[in-house]
Order: sequence, then C-alpha cells, then structure tokens
Amino acid sequence: MADGVWVRQSAWVLSNAIAVRGEGGLILVDPGIDGSDLNQLADDLDRLGIPVIAGFSTHPHWDHLLWHSRFGDVPRYATPAGARAASEARERGQRMAAESASGIPLELFGLVAPLPADGGPVPGEIVEHQAHAIGHAAVLLADRGVLLAGDMLSDVLIPLLDPRRPGQVGAYETALDRLGQAARHVDVLVPGHGAVAEGPEVAARLATDHAYIDALRRGEEPVDARLGPDWLPIHQSNLEQARRPM
Repeated sequence: MADGVWVRQSAWVLSNAIAVRGEGGLILVDPGIDGSDLNQLADDLDRLGIPVIAGFSTHPHWDHLLWHSRFGDVPRYATPAGARAASEARERGQRMAAESASGIPLELFGLVAPLPADGGPVPGEIVEHQAHAIGHAAVLLADRGVLLAGDMLSDVLIPLLDPRRPGQVGAYETALDRLGQAARHVDVLVPGHGAVAEGPEVAARLATDHAYIDALRRGEEPVDARLGPDWLPIHQSNLEQARRPM
C-alpha cells in the first residue's frame, strides 16, 4: 500500500493483516484469521524474503491476538493496557477463537507484552485511545503517509462500542478526534476490517463515523449505509448504551 507496508485481506469480515518494514525486518500487525489463512500469510512473507522481528496487536479482541509458529518466536506487543487486558482474558479469548475459526495455534494466542515507551521495534507513532476496546491503538506511519487504524474507520463495520464499559460514546468521540489529527498526515488508511481508504476517502470515513456517533449522542437513528441486518443487534446495543444515564 506504501513503501514498506503490505496488506493481506482475509475473507472473514474482510480482516486485514499488515506487515510493516522496520529496522531489521517486518513487524506484523494483527495477523489472522484461521489456521489456513495464517499459513497463507506465512507463504506470502516467505516470498518477501524479509524476516519477521516483532508483532503488534492493535487491541485485545481475539481476532487481533493470533500468531503462528512460522512467523517466528519473536516479541509481540500491545499497549500496556491492551497487553494487560489480553492476559486477563486469555482463556476466554482462546475459547472464542476456537469457536470462530479453525486450525488456530491456541497455545500462541494472546501472548503480548507491553510496548516500551519508546515504541521498541514498532515504527511510527502509537495513537492510543479507549474506544471499542481497552488500550486500542492506531499506528501512524507519517513518513509513509499511512495510518493503521485497528477496528476504527471501517467501511463495513459500524462503530462498535464496548458494552461492558460506561462512557463509550464520549470515548469514541475523543478517539475520532485523535485519529482525525493523525489522518492529516496520511493519504492511506488501513482499517482492521474492510477496504483500504485512499485520498479523500480517508476524510469521508472520519465524517461517516462522526455522523453515526453524533446521532447516538442525540438519541436518533443514524443514516448509515453500513447498517445491514448483521449489525442491527450491535446497533441496538449502541443505542441502549448511549441512552443510559451517566
């Protein structure tokens, strides 16, 4: 997608695995989804001929905590809050992964450590926020004009609020503001799920999610093309959370 940035999309909810060239090798961001997919990703990496030196999880949901032995026994990171949440919920995440996908090396699931304050091997700037999941992070590669957004700014997913935590509408607004600042430096946006956005589409993604969250804030039904039948139960949960007294 840009200099030293590769994206491989899976069929499962159009999930994007990302490889970023850093100093000394590749950093894998959110590799997945099932065992066959992980193997195919490893084949692609073999063809690149660049070693994997680290992994990074944008947030502690099961489909962003996967790994395969073919990627190597290398450090895997998340934000400190994300790593803590992944560790605390590892057994639950393993069960969810086993129920949702086949052939996943469950013994490698969720083994992420807190990212050092200096970013360690992960290039660019970590843009952390608390929307969607604890310790959620985007990665801003300003020198390459790319923003890796995790489970934000998708063209196929509506904003997904964490029903277990209060104040998610406000957290989402804050996150969109932070991502909007980061997006000023990029021409390419890679979401965790869905199509890569380029050029004016980056700003359009931000505007779409702002409009959805603004509608929730007002207690109104948003006009959103993504609101198909698959997402209506989640949308109803979002509305209920937005209407709770703080």
